[in-house]
Amino acid sequence: MIDVPVELLRGYQTFRRDRYPRQAALYGALSEAQAPRVMIVACADSRVDPAVIFTAGPGELFVVRNVANLIPPCQSDATHHGTSAALEFAVTNLDVAHIVVLGHARCGGISACLAAAEQRFVGRFIGPWVGIASAAREAVLSRHPGADPETRRRELELESIRHSVRRLRDYPFVAQAIAGRGMRVHGAWFSIADGELNWLDPENGIFTAISRHGPAGS
Repeated sequence: MIDVPVELLRGYQTFRRDRYPRQAALYGALSEAQAPRVMIVACADSRVDPAVIFTAGPGELFVVRNVANLIPPCQSDATHHGTSAALEFAVTNLDVAHIVVLGHARCGGISACLAAAEQRFVGRFIGPWVGIASAAREAVLSRHPGADPETRRRELELESIRHSVRRLRDYPFVAQAIAGRGMRVHGAWFSIADGELNWLDPENGIFTAISRHGPAGS
């Protein structure tokens, strides 16, 4: 006998009863191909769902989620590179127009990165993964030596996004897409408590809250 978690079963049944009939034609078309314009690299955190935040429907976003929404270094070795593979597919196969690194408040992965700096064990797999943000962490600790833990975490959440956005350009296919067809890379940070989205200004590195009202931008 199959054992489906009850919350998933109920959600699926609601989907089949309410949403799927209204979008059956869309799902039929999507079964043949996908053409999202935007890729989002988001955190695996259950509270931060890109499709919910951006009110996106099926086929609109190509999403990869990992602990702390990190962009790993561009490496060509025999180990596994899930996030890098997703980036490559989105850029070279789907020709996405935008890549967004989406971080968020009170990120457990970022807290683990800070804890690792104090030689605390944070997990066999988590520790090496969040070490990807070590350069961002050292920058934050250097700039804010006496800051309280919450401030350090918030600053590292933002700084790690800046570092990841810059690291994207180390991938040759990303750099080629930027230069050749004008693909754009972005950083964003979401405040869970108040639902506010902050966008990274590439010119000055400052995150600014975007408007919740009015006409959409370009």
